[in-house]
Amino acid sequence: MYRDLLVAVVMPAFNEARIIERALAAVPAFVDHVIVVDDASRDETAAAARAAGGGRSVEVVRHQQNRGVGAAIVTGYRRALVQGFEVVAVMAGDGQMDPLDLPALLDPIADGCADYAKGNRFRHASVWRTMPATRLVGNVLLSLATKVTAGYWDLFDSQCGYTAIHRAALESINLDRVFARYGYPNDVLARLHAAGMRVVDVPVRPIYGPQWKSGIKPHMVIYPVSFVLARSFARRLWTEAGARLARPLPRASAGDDAGQRARC
Repeated sequence: MYRDLLVAVVMPAFNEARIIERALAAVPAFVDHVIVVDDASRDETAAAARAAGGGRSVEVVRHQQNRGVGAAIVTGYRRALVQGFEVVAVMAGDGQMDPLDLPALLDPIADGCADYAKGNRFRHASVWRTMPATRLVGNVLLSLATKVTAGYWDLFDSQCGYTAIHRAALESINLDRVFARYGYPNDVLARLHAAGMRVVDVPVRPIYGPQWKSGIKPHMVIYPVSFVLARSFARRLWTEAGARLARPLPRASAGDDAGQRARC
């Protein structure tokens, strides 16, 4: 439990048998439950995750067919919702997310200032030394495009998958329609914007090294992500047009609103 919130971590994994034990061991002790989603790995990822559970609460769910990282995360989200967790974080099974950054992602939600907190590696000084140049360029371009298509103008590093979300925000979007593969972070941001959710950036440490090889290939980005961005932009325009015609949603009382501004 973190600041009176029940916290689950979803850990998508594909062919991570070599490193999954280390990734699980790094999850902070305040996390109440870890849901490892093995996306039809060809190695012993699921068995390694079960063996690495130790004394903590670890659940392993395995897809029989590879469905993509977005689909794996959605599977974990659904399990966390069914089990009643209030906040769900995502930490990848390849160990590329610093567990020391998790409290900073949870704090805006615990403070009532955000419904979804996402990592921003570009707000960490080491990004220019550690992120490979090709990924730097690609992430900058996709982040700029996502500002336009999703509508969150103050956010950056749209591809960072280190996130935390309140269950109310999860329940506000249609998980059946979340994009299943690379491009899911862009899709989730657009859906959260359409639902009126508050999203904040949090600085997180980028972790790269010779032991981590990206599974992202150019063909995985050019078509699927461009499709996601185009669909997100169309949804944003449709939602904003509808909002102009609809009656304003009820707002919190002035006292509640002032209290929240003071905290945030």
